[in-house]
Amino acid sequence: MSGASVDACLPTGAATRLPLPGLLALAGGAFITLLTEALPAGVLRPMGASLGVGDAGVGQLVTVYALGSLLAALPMTALTQRLPRRPLLLAAIAGFAVVNSVTALSSHYGLTLVARFVAGVSAGLLWSLVAGYAARLVVPALQGRAIAVAMVGSPLALSLGIPAGTWLGQALGWRWAFAVMSVLAVLLLGYARLALPALPAAGGGTRTPLLAVWRLPGLRSVLVVMFLYVLAHNVLYTYIAPLAARWARQDMLDGVLLAFGLAALGGIALAGWGVDRHLRGLLWASVAGFGAAAMLLLGQVHLPALLWAAVVLWGLAFGGTATLFQTALARRAGAAADLAQSMLVTGWNLAIAAGGVLGGLLLQLQGAAMLAPAVLVLLLACAVWLAGRPRAWA
Repeated sequence: MSGASVDACLPTGAATRLPLPGLLALAGGAFITLLTEALPAGVLRPMGASLGVGDAGVGQLVTVYALGSLLAALPMTALTQRLPRRPLLLAAIAGFAVVNSVTALSSHYGLTLVARFVAGVSAGLLWSLVAGYAARLVVPALQGRAIAVAMVGSPLALSLGIPAGTWLGQALGWRWAFAVMSVLAVLLLGYARLALPALPAAGGGTRTPLLAVWRLPGLRSVLVVMFLYVLAHNVLYTYIAPLAARWARQDMLDGVLLAFGLAALGGIALAGWGVDRHLRGLLWASVAGFGAAAMLLLGQVHLPALLWAAVVLWGLAFGGTATLFQTALARRAGAAADLAQSMLVTGWNLAIAAGGVLGGLLLQLQGAAMLAPAVLVLLLACAVWLAGRPRAWA
């Protein structure tokens, strides 16, 4: 993507230094979004018992959330191309406050599924806006770092939010965890209104056809690699509780989630350091690191150190991948960045949904021992595609 195409989507007076208050507001949105998405994995057993469903049933709460994002991201982003960005972002955050309150109060599995679907719709809109919003706040040379700061909410949710939510769910009940998320969303709504500058629609308010964005060179390759990688991740992460139980470490689930999240913080720090210069190399490192972690999970279950080493390596590999994929798409798409990001959101959530379904099938048919081999197959396909299309990561 040329510098001129980037400049076209920047506001007048774009920052030559990172505007941290606004970027942290975006990071807060990412935090709430990922915490809402993944918390059922941390309270899987008590939530299932309360709603009268098994592990796979609670796993589908992650799947239906992903489906909401999958179905909403593209049409909502396309229809709102000409609208200012800040009101859209605030509407998405408000949506989380509402649906997490419904989830906390619901005692019916069907109603909880509906609430999770609507939460996914809010997530689809928010994820479509965050990277493009961050990129438009700064000059081109800082776009990768700005996206990395905006995405720091994701590993923070993994490292702090989900373990804290898991602990709260175990101590007071899972409903309190979702109630606390509603309160956080309300607080974030007020902060974001003050911290984020108002941005007009990208591209001067003109409407860009989705097909024209889809045909941009390299864009489809980025989306394919992203899909395979995120599918592999969610096969494991959605069912991390039964995976830990296989290693006789169900009682240490909050510690395992904490280790993963802290390692993911290291991964996003690496991405922020090198994304603008070493995008392709960092992505190769992420694929290789995740593959090594899956290999460790094939080891003997009487060696708990293998589980801990695998989780740390997995978190380090995964932490920066959202930044890497979003930066690659921003380079390909220019002023159509929001539409390209909505395609990433669609593919990402399709991978989450497919991961929940595939992991659930493997769990029911073969048990948790089959999760790691499935991940290795997916990562091999990811590596083959990445090796064959190097220009997509230039």
